[in-house]
Amino acid sequence: MDSNKIKRGLGRGLSSLIGETKVEAQKNMLGVSDLVPNKYQPRKIFDEDNLNELANSIKERGILQPIIVRKSNDDQSKFEIIAGERRWLAAQKIGLHDVPVVITEADNLKSLEFAIIENVQRHDLNPLEEAQGYKKLIDEFSYDQEKVSRFIGKSRSYIANALRLLSLPDEVVKLIENQKLSSGHAKILVGLENVTFVANKIVEKKLSVRQAENFVKLFKNKRQKKNNSKDANIMHLEMAIVNKLGLNVEIKNKKNNKGKIIFEYKSLDQLNKIVEIIKANY
Repeated sequence: MDSNKIKRGLGRGLSSLIGETKVEAQKNMLGVSDLVPNKYQPRKIFDEDNLNELANSIKERGILQPIIVRKSNDDQSKFEIIAGERRWLAAQKIGLHDVPVVITEADNLKSLEFAIIENVQRHDLNPLEEAQGYKKLIDEFSYDQEKVSRFIGKSRSYIANALRLLSLPDEVVKLIENQKLSSGHAKILVGLENVTFVANKIVEKKLSVRQAENFVKLFKNKRQKKNNSKDANIMHLEMAIVNKLGLNVEIKNKKNNKGKIIFEYKSLDQLNKIVEIIKANY
């Protein structure tokens, strides 16, 4: 694809991408069994509840937006879905025999571009699927991060951060795929040595992104201190307060059990929150 022709992908939308390909003029009807999934579909997980909702909607109103397909390279009797796999799956749930389609000529690159644009526009991808789609553009179609950035309509730093998620271990990846960790959580975890332990703690404690940030900061601080001999019970108390308030805290306890508690706040609202809690309880 000529890099000069790349515009802001999300701003263009599917209709613009279709305009760059040969499309049959009329809307066609094809049998559900005539269609096969897109081998370049970045989306691997389809939420069952969302599919059921879409199936109910189709049952009431029909398929309002045709499925975009191309002739399958693997089986000439079939058509490969470029965009609209959820509609196809939902149609099967309610027993539809035929679905409306738009047949277009698209190579593998265009097929992947269609799939990525549709899913990113609708926020249908989890952060790992999105990153894997970008990586496929880079690995298989000679895109670089700048070219992906221009095509998707996101900053280069956004693309770079997305790709960094692919360095996470498999156990953490599964937590993201199963939506136990959000994209916000995932970004915090990238680059941590103890990432699996921290990820499991975030899930176990049901920490928000802000609470997770404070938890990670606290954990890093403890690891950075040489010869740290702080009592495990004190550290547990610190983490309990972090989880409860969402604010970083340090307890300095001397051998005679005297010491101080230091709260870190980053805004007047956070300071007021600490003051109100103290007033309410004491």
